[in-house]
Amino acid sequence: MQIDLFDRQVTERLKREAPLAERMRPLTLDEFVGQDHILGEDRVLRRAIEAGEVQSSIFWGPPGTGKTTLALLITEKTEVQFVSFSAVLSGVKEIRKVIERAREDLGFGKKPTILFVDEIHRFNKAQQDAFLPHVENGTIILVGATTENPSFEIISPLLSRVKVFVLNLLEEEDLETILKRAISDRKRGLGNYGIDMDPVALRHIARMADGDARQALNALELAVMTTTPDRDNARHITLARIEDVVQRKSLIYDKGGGEHYNLISALHKSMRGSDPDAALYWFGRMMEAGEDPLYIARRLIRFASEDVGNADPYALQLAVSAMQAYHFVGSPEGDLALAQSVIYLACAPKSNAIYTAYSRVKDDIRKTQALPVPLHIRNAPTSLMKDLGYGKGYKYPHDFPDSHVEEEYLPENLKGRTYYRPTDNGFEAKTGKRLEKWRERKRGGLRKG
Repeated sequence: MQIDLFDRQVTERLKREAPLAERMRPLTLDEFVGQDHILGEDRVLRRAIEAGEVQSSIFWGPPGTGKTTLALLITEKTEVQFVSFSAVLSGVKEIRKVIERAREDLGFGKKPTILFVDEIHRFNKAQQDAFLPHVENGTIILVGATTENPSFEIISPLLSRVKVFVLNLLEEEDLETILKRAISDRKRGLGNYGIDMDPVALRHIARMADGDARQALNALELAVMTTTPDRDNARHITLARIEDVVQRKSLIYDKGGGEHYNLISALHKSMRGSDPDAALYWFGRMMEAGEDPLYIARRLIRFASEDVGNADPYALQLAVSAMQAYHFVGSPEGDLALAQSVIYLACAPKSNAIYTAYSRVKDDIRKTQALPVPLHIRNAPTSLMKDLGYGKGYKYPHDFPDSHVEEEYLPENLKGRTYYRPTDNGFEAKTGKRLEKWRERKRGGLRKG
């Protein structure tokens, strides 16, 4: 009994001394702020929680948006055995113990155990496989939380057996509501500290938290605890104080995760859409979040060929030069070279003719027989090769007007194939006219031949 009493004392102390974000965790659905698209009145998740009939689910969203809180609220409503562990600290051995206990409980007529796995994306394929039969037969109700895209991080068989709920970044208004509640709450929050919060300072916290309630509450707590009370025992929290506490906005980013791919996609599509302002913004987001600048440089080089191509041949040269400039001077000076390339590529005329031409070539290579190189365009450095017909009948283009001759260079089974089809954009328009003239002459010459 002494051990039980000691454990209870420790638990109560931890609750009292826990960070503000933990103490202010919502205890009911009515306290939960935000995510109305899944928790609003008559939404399916809210109905399921209130009815105590939650199925195996994955909560996917950025940090500080309420994933763990939702899992805890589910247990409050369902009143079943709840086991929680982190994928960072646990493995298959722990999973098996939980499942064995859940099976025993079912044998005694109890409801299925809810197993909450935080950071579930950190489990490897074998570990995720261990859940499958037990989710399938209802031994456990699996509730996972992840900041990573389940499509990439959760195995398909498990993904097909759960419902995925997407949580969004909290709005600034939501964060302000959460902060005001923490300031006024005397039991769990900071209501006993006599806080006099400048409204501008409150909005600044909400804005700089970038949709993350935990970050917002941590910033508020630090600001309050580092502010000396005045003679009236009031703590005046000014904008200057908050700016000192939150010196830099913490951007959500994972170089190998979903947000990485979301941002590079936004950058690429903004340049493709010829919007230099949006392109520069997404470039800045990636740079400020700590992305490897040379990764961005490589993507710019790819874009120069894939989406600009010969509509502006200088685009590739500039993209390569920007990469070399960054190599030479590094950050922050080299950042401007990359930014210059981003703006140039966004403003350049666009053509994907090179990309589509090469795609057609690869498709034909996969689908057609790889015939030998025609004899007349083979090199013949030896007498034996000449005797075998190598190079025989080859027409040297520079001996003809415009350095062009009506000749067939493709193998027999691909004669007449057209891969490169220039657009009417930029420099490629001139190329297209010249190429069409040559192709027409070639078609006429080959018909006569």
